[in-house]
Amino acid sequence: MIKRIVALTVLVPALLSTAVSAAEAHPAPAPHASADVVTLTYDASDAGQWAGPIKQAVQNWNNAVHNVRLEPASSPEAADYVYEGTSGWPQTTLGPIFPGGSGEVQLGRQAVDEGYDATRITAHETGHILGLPDDYSGPCSEIMSGHGPGTSCTNAKPDAAEAAQVDENYASGESAMRAHHHQVVIDVWTGRVLTRPH
Repeated sequence: MIKRIVALTVLVPALLSTAVSAAEAHPAPAPHASADVVTLTYDASDAGQWAGPIKQAVQNWNNAVHNVRLEPASSPEAADYVYEGTSGWPQTTLGPIFPGGSGEVQLGRQAVDEGYDATRITAHETGHILGLPDDYSGPCSEIMSGHGPGTSCTNAKPDAAEAAQVDENYASGESAMRAHHHQVVIDVWTGRVLTRPH
């Protein structure tokens, strides 16, 4: 009996050490994270000079949210949404877009010509893909305030409330996928806003 007690005395600390190591190796998910992260793929092969702003805007969103991840597609045909450089005004499919979707971000040169920051424009338009509407009356700290704060605003990182809304949009994982009648939001970065069905 004494040999069994001694064996248990040695074994219990060893088991506790293993349990602690396993817990450290697999940290708990963020409190507002869903069980399944939704991965959206994009194609930027027609984006031209917007490649750098796209990379930074995607990184900013990936750093801010937990329930969705943006990744380059393996081929243009496999993309859930596309970035395209144009000469007009920025316009985007209003999401949230889910895998298998067909979103489009047109990054219009006219906004840059007006003096707006290319990375902020790209992050703002990506916010539409993720389901966020415009809020032009918001402060510079909000990505979705778009042109509202003026050309001096170069913030390209979503604020906590915007990130939380995107996480809520994707909280159910891919099980939330549903058919949408999408709208295209035309962001005229001089104050006039138009929308048309897509």
